Amino acid sequence: MTPTDHEFPAHPHDHGRSSAQDRPQGHAHAQDHGPAAPGHGHGHSHGHSHSHGPASPVSAHLRKVIAVVLIPFAAAVLTGLAVLWPGGAPPHEHSGLGLDQKTESGRVVKIEEVDCTKGGAQPQQQPPPGQQGGPGGPGGPAKPKGPCEKSEIEVTSGPDKGRTFTELVQPSASRRYTVGQGVVLAYAPKAPKNLQYSVSDVDRTLPMAILAAVFALAVVLVGRLRGVFALIALVISFGVLTMFILPAILQGSDPLVVAVIGGSAIMLIALYMCHGLSARTSVAVIGTLTSLLLIGLLGTLFTGWAHLTGNTDDQTGLVHSLYPEIEIRGLLLAGIIIGSLGVLDDVTVTQTSAVWELKDADPTASWRKLYGAAMRIGRDHIASVVNTLVLAYAGASLPLLLLFSIADSGVGTVATSEIVAEEIVRTLVGSIGLVASVPVTTALAALVVSADRHNASTGRGAGPGTGSRAGGRARSKGGRRRRAK
Repeated sequence: MTPTDHEFPAHPHDHGRSSAQDRPQGHAHAQDHGPAAPGHGHGHSHGHSHSHGPASPVSAHLRKVIAVVLIPFAAAVLTGLAVLWPGGAPPHEHSGLGLDQKTESGRVVKIEEVDCTKGGAQPQQQPPPGQQGGPGGPGGPAKPKGPCEKSEIEVTSGPDKGRTFTELVQPSASRRYTVGQGVVLAYAPKAPKNLQYSVSDVDRTLPMAILAAVFALAVVLVGRLRGVFALIALVISFGVLTMFILPAILQGSDPLVVAVIGGSAIMLIALYMCHGLSARTSVAVIGTLTSLLLIGLLGTLFTGWAHLTGNTDDQTGLVHSLYPEIEIRGLLLAGIIIGSLGVLDDVTVTQTSAVWELKDADPTASWRKLYGAAMRIGRDHIASVVNTLVLAYAGASLPLLLLFSIADSGVGTVATSEIVAEEIVRTLVGSIGLVASVPVTTALAALVVSADRHNASTGRGAGPGTGSRAGGRARSKGGRRRRAK
């Protein structure tokens, strides 16, 4: 997974761009917009743009150093995948609770308005006296306001295909049906015949598919071939998640180990596929790996110290009841690692690219100067990314926060309750890993690119680096001096 002795372009669409080893000595680089040396056409002065990918490949020595670090890591990931590969989720009897129920598809064929009492609807309970919204008098059942809708549903899949049943929708219901609308049916084969089917959800296949197609089209139109590779990496990442991580956890493997191996596989595939097999990408991989290890250590420390069980909602409790061998706290740690991975990739790639571009802009810059300049970019990135992560978790937990607000609970009580403390630990541990990834990746990238340019300028590099560009500029200046005379 690391660059070999032949450094490839970042992407297949970088056609027409030669590597540093292929450029003849004395040709002006893309940044040299002045006249070329006599005897050379002007084509090489503008033919090598920075917009297509990374700068010139690093030396063979540095590629070997990077390979020594990453090849054993990639081999360990492949070994982990082979050893822990689950071969599918283990079978179990459906409990019929929550999401663990058999489902079939259905379709609404007829809707009519009926009186709620005659239709068999249960009267809504009136609030107790004195509560907000209550009548202030004796509590009792209140009649629904408005007519009910009696929907006739047809089963369109399974052993009872073609069978129909009715569903009564009360006026206060948030979900309404339309004729011809597809629905998801919960199927309870052991229930009485008239109660075997009920509507559990609506069929959203068409709008979700259209939205996914619009997303893919936007990515391809803007990103072009790189966007295509990003979509392929996304599909592969989803495949690793659904075919390895989730089934392996259900099979009883340690969730933290599974998340580290699966997340590392996703990282290697996504980064190298989207950004190319290059030293620059390899530096981003090492920075991401370092931050993931830090997140794993901090997550393990603080989930144990704060006595977080991870069993804070109905879904987690249902999973634990179906598969008691699953370590729920490990599931919480796995979620922290996987949730932080995507943002980590963005930060490390951005910082590595910034260092490479800064070195191209100023080939004489030392690693300290590069580090300082790139860190100024990184600090802006940290501020925006941390804020994004916090708001993302807050948005996902908004209904929960509303419940605490309604209960008029104090900030301390809310923050230290397990269900909120779990999200706080998840957010802060992930944010610490993101913050740490900036200086680590920036320092590593600055050291690599500076060491490579030093070797190239002293003649020990594998190909022309700064020395070749400086030579080209010197020849160009010499040509101008001769013409001046």
